[in-house]
Amino acid sequence: MRMSDIIEEFIKDLFDDNEKIEIQRNELAEHFNCVPSQINYVISTRFKPSQGYYVESRRGGGGHITIRRVNNTKEDYLMHIIRNIGDTITSSEVDIILSDFLTYGIVNEKEAKLLKVATSDNVLQLPKETKDSLRARILKNMLINLE
Repeated sequence: MRMSDIIEEFIKDLFDDNEKIEIQRNELAEHFNCVPSQINYVISTRFKPSQGYYVESRRGGGGHITIRRVNNTKEDYLMHIIRNIGDTITSSEVDIILSDFLTYGIVNEKEAKLLKVATSDNVLQLPKETKDSLRARILKNMLINLE
């Protein structure tokens, strides 16, 4: 596993049954023997609203970060993701969303594979700006029909 994946898993494990966690950026960086910007990178790429999280960050004093998980029911979680995907999405962002879906039991392995294949770069052989826009529309439509 890459360091980013390890940090992400560690943070997700902190949630346990809680909907909110508070962490210190510097303490976490010290724990993983990395720079605080690595923690920032993980939080900004793996804990976005489109992935079911709200992040509040305060600078100074070690960088206090509050992360809230916003998933009540499968339908609420899916609608939250759909509303927060935006007009474009990259293939790697889809991978992160699908990983979270599998972790939380939102989709099974077969559904995740179908979502991945339908939104893959192999299928969408278009210019990047068109590809990411079409990928977002396809993913949203498929998620609406999962409910």
